[in-house]
This record gives sequence, structure tokens and C-alpha cells, in this order.
Amino acid sequence: MTLTRDMCYPTPHELALAARALADEHPALVRLRQAGASRAGEPLWLLSVGGHERPDHRDHRDHRDRQDRPPNVLVVAGAHANEPVGGATALALARRVIRDPAPRAGCGWHFLLCADPDGAALHRTPRPYSLLDYHRNFFRPPGPEQPEWAPSLLPPDRLPPETRALTTLIDELRPALQVSLHGTDLGGSWVQLTRDIPGLAEPFGKSAAELHIPVETGASDAAGWPSPGPGIFVMPEPGTPAAGAFHPEDTRLSTWYHAHRYAGTTAIVEVPMWASDLVDDPAPHPDPRGALRMLAGRLTEEAGRVAALRGGIRTTDPLAAPLLRAVDWTLALIPRITVEWTGPGAPAEATSAYIGSIDAFGRRLSLRAAAMLLRVLRAQGHPAASGVDRLVTGWCEEFAARFQARWVPVATQVEHQSRIVLAAYERLAAVRG
Repeated sequence: MTLTRDMCYPTPHELALAARALADEHPALVRLRQAGASRAGEPLWLLSVGGHERPDHRDHRDHRDRQDRPPNVLVVAGAHANEPVGGATALALARRVIRDPAPRAGCGWHFLLCADPDGAALHRTPRPYSLLDYHRNFFRPPGPEQPEWAPSLLPPDRLPPETRALTTLIDELRPALQVSLHGTDLGGSWVQLTRDIPGLAEPFGKSAAELHIPVETGASDAAGWPSPGPGIFVMPEPGTPAAGAFHPEDTRLSTWYHAHRYAGTTAIVEVPMWASDLVDDPAPHPDPRGALRMLAGRLTEEAGRVAALRGGIRTTDPLAAPLLRAVDWTLALIPRITVEWTGPGAPAEATSAYIGSIDAFGRRLSLRAAAMLLRVLRAQGHPAASGVDRLVTGWCEEFAARFQARWVPVATQVEHQSRIVLAAYERLAAVRG
């Protein structure tokens, strides 16, 4: 479970420097501009390759000229602070599009290098050598503070500036394809689509096989959604009942669906930091409901241990505030999740891959809450810090051992995501004619 020599995940500052170098090297083709600012005033950088002419700003509801204008692709990186691979992939894709004129023929490519630089500054794991190392400086903001999810949880007048900048970009670019680059700590790769992209399953599966990345065929994030091919999931349509996923966020209200105003499609490409073949097992599970009851009981017990420690923490430290908000948000999710796992809607039939994905999902919830709480305790010199440290260490070791975790080099993660983005664009372009 150690990391061999490999590239690091770039910081937002490093991404901006690399993007500036590309713009300086290719001034006729590449430009870098600020698309907004974070709550802390950090710039949100947009790197564009080709397609420099700005779309007109006629009524956004008018699609009559949609086929007459060159299409745009918008690639969003860093929407979740704890999923740092997207920035590296965005840069790699930009370099590919610069070298190869085919993808940019009649198309503009736009890369939002980091949608949440404030969160990225709090999640400081540029080179994680193990799951424990990854969680030592872990941070993932609560749902209302996540740029893509905020519209599903907050009224329009309370949206964070990162969300407003992202939706403004979508309104400006009207992307035929929006791609959001995500990552999971441990598991496999999968793709979520707001509309099906016919033929995407074939290149996706081929890439995963060539790069030895398991396909997450029963992703818990996409429970109950149609799957046109292994690891490809199509989200519920707007105006239909949500299916399956047990989250307070509604995907149909996220920024992923904002592109639908312009007949666009969004793809969310997930790739693991550590891979596990347990999430790629299509065999029927012998007792799904029994397994879910066991997993719910374990999650409730683990969350109770973290909540008991959290209850005694009081601080005026502004640096601790976002960590504690995230701890509280995570702990508040757990009762709702365990009710759904053990309720009448629990599946009587499921694959081992699905139960494995649920197992991993539950483990990471309690582990993340404990890891973020540990950061606060350490900063305070709290006497409970050593006990929570042992808890986090033990949970990380159990997680890795249970799933036989193996590191996926950052370069491999980047290559897989890059291939899937290009394949999604090619397949969508073929459909558009």
C-alpha cells in the first residue's frame, strides 16, 4: 500500500502557473482568463483552447441557432476538494487538444481548472502514500458549500460565488458537452450521464481494461439508475421522481443539468485513487438485505463514536469552522442513509459489486468525519486527539485490507479520465452529425 514514484496532484496555484505557460507559448490558440472568484477571493481560472470567439448573448432560452454555432466543451475540475485528479487531467487534456487539431476542429475547449480553490487549500494531500496519509489532511465541504451541489440545497439568492461563476460560464459557453472530473478514494471507475451518449460504454470499458482499473458496476451513487453498459449510468430526467440514490442533494437541480438549457449533456467521470476488484464483481450477493442491515449497524455505531467526541468540541478558531461544518453535515447524513438501507425499499436482489460499493461508501462516511474532527483536535492540542488518531488509523487499515486496495498511479488516473472525455466528445459529435 505504498506509492511508487509518480506525479503529484497539482495545487490550484500550480495549475494556474502551468496554464499561464501554455497561454504564453501558444498565444494564437490558448488564452487564460479569470472566470470568477471564490468566497475567500481566490481566482477561478478558465483555460480555453480554440473557439476564442465569444457566443452571442441572445435570450438563453432561444435554441434556434444551436446547430449554427461551433460547439463548446466545458471541462470542470476540482468541484470536490478531496478529489484532486481533475486538475491534472484538465491540463493533460488541454495539452492534447493543443497538439491534435482534430478535437478542436470547429470546437472550443474550455477548462475550469479548479472550481473550489478554498476547499483545495484545506485538503492538502498532493502525494498520498496510503489511505491514512490521504486522510491526515482530509477536507470535503458540506453539500451547500460544494459548487455543483449547492443549487440543489440552497435558494438562488444564497448560492456561493463559485456556483454563480460556474453557471455563468455555462450560460456564456452553452456547452454541447460539459464534463465534470471526479475521483473516489477507493473503488473503481464509472461514468454518470445526464443523457445517454450512445457507444460510450465500449471505449470506457476498453480503457479501464487496458489500464487495469476496475469498473464500478454497482456504484452506490447511481443506485437504481438505467445502465446502458457496465459502469455507465444515466441520471433521472428532470421532472421525474428521483430513483435510488440516498443523498439529500437532487442531481437534477445541480449544475450538471444547467447545460440542458442549451441542449447540452453532462458527463461525470469518476476514477479511483486506490482500486479494488470487489466493486467489479457481477456475482449475485447471497443476502443483500442481511448485508445492508449489518452495514447500517456498523455505520451507526461508528458515527456514534465520532458524534460523542464532536459534542464536546467548542472553538472560535475560524480555521476550524469549515472542518466542523463538514463533520456535522456528514454525521447528519448517516441516520437518513441507514434508514434507507434497512427500510422496505432495500433490494432483495443485488450483485456483490453493489454491496461492495455500499460497504465502501459507509466506511468512508464515518472515516471522513473522524479525520476532519482529528484535524481540529490536533490544532487545539485536545487530549482526545491521540484516541481519535488511533481510530482513524485503524479504520484506514481495515478499509484498505477489506478491499485489497492497490494504488493507481496519478498518471494512469489522468490517462483514463482523458480518454473518456475525448471518447464522450467523439461519440456525442457523431450523434450531433
